[in-house]
Amino acid sequence: MLVFLVLFILIMLFSIVFFFFKYKQKNTIVSGILSFILLLSFGAGIILYGFRDDVLFARSSTTASEEGFSQEQRKLLNEQRIIKIKDAVLIDAPVIPQFPELPRGCEVTSLSMLLHTAGIEVDKMVLAEQVKKDPADRVIKDGNIYFGNPHKGFVGNMYTYEEPGYGVYNEPIYELAEQYLPGKTINLSGQTFEELKIHLSDGRPIWVIINTQYRKLEDSYFQTWHTNDGPIRITMKEHSVIITGYDDQYIYFNDPLTGQKNRKEPMKDFEASWVQMGSQAITYKLE
Repeated sequence: MLVFLVLFILIMLFSIVFFFFKYKQKNTIVSGILSFILLLSFGAGIILYGFRDDVLFARSSTTASEEGFSQEQRKLLNEQRIIKIKDAVLIDAPVIPQFPELPRGCEVTSLSMLLHTAGIEVDKMVLAEQVKKDPADRVIKDGNIYFGNPHKGFVGNMYTYEEPGYGVYNEPIYELAEQYLPGKTINLSGQTFEELKIHLSDGRPIWVIINTQYRKLEDSYFQTWHTNDGPIRITMKEHSVIITGYDDQYIYFNDPLTGQKNRKEPMKDFEASWVQMGSQAITYKLE
């Protein structure tokens, strides 16, 4: 506000000085030029002074609603504002089973489905090889379990149940997706379930982490591991699917565990499962 006010005062002073200077000139040509400058200056001053309210209002509104957001998050918010959330969505995404090759490969198999929908045909076995791994061995010492951190890479053996293993979370999956969709992958982790509907309404499935019960689990299903980054709470029921749609009662998803396309589960249960597993979600930007 101060900048606009100072600018307005300077323009008005400029106009007043030339106004008086004009009437001291006997040359009609000079008088005409100065009159023209006077009118332009006065008009510009009025326009700038009136325009400042709109600019200040826009800036204050943006600051109030997006304070603390990064540039990328602001851009994402702007994209979301122009997309209407639909009452019901069902996306035709390819379904890929994880078995028999990847008993613990639900995360990379779901990523393969997501990438196929985005037009990138990459095999689940290629993704299984490329995803980051946490090389930590599973050790039980003094009654405590020491193992890897799924936030850092895939933990354990993905290819067989005969050896210890677990899974991988959103960070390594996002990093891997970026290799195929550079600058187009969106990590939605930490957002609300309602915000996921914005992207689903735009025809984009969403990779998520849930559990194999598709509901909120009791505490007895969880255990604590000790990792190089500190303790984490995990459940061996951890699972990954891609959400393909929703209506007023159900969530629809492609399930690599069963190979079922557009499987449905009650929305409230599915959402509770997703939130309990850390609200992890990934999708991509449209061209």
